[in-house]
Amino acid sequence: MEIKKEQAGTALTIILTGRLDAVSAPELDKVVQNELAGITELTFDFKELVYVASAGLRVLLLAQKRMKKQGTMKLIHVNPDVKDVLEMTGFIDFLTIEE
Repeated sequence: MEIKKEQAGTALTIILTGRLDAVSAPELDKVVQNELAGITELTFDFKELVYVASAGLRVLLLAQKRMKKQGTMKLIHVNPDVKDVLEMTGFIDFLTIEE
């Protein structure tokens, strides 16, 4: 998985490419743990994300909990396969997803 970051003031967009699974989730977890200080608007761009596993969902959950305290979080450009996983796991109910 590849992680790109674009920051504009207190807004951070994290662009994920590839697979968010047990191998790549720790890398994203480091970003969530270390780079959200002062961020009030977090966006995950999933345009190039083709797969998400439970380890990746855990990182999204941690990011959501943190951003609830300091701002907002949303997912954009979620492909149908990833959206199906979010629906089946119930994550779609508490994550903000925009086209």
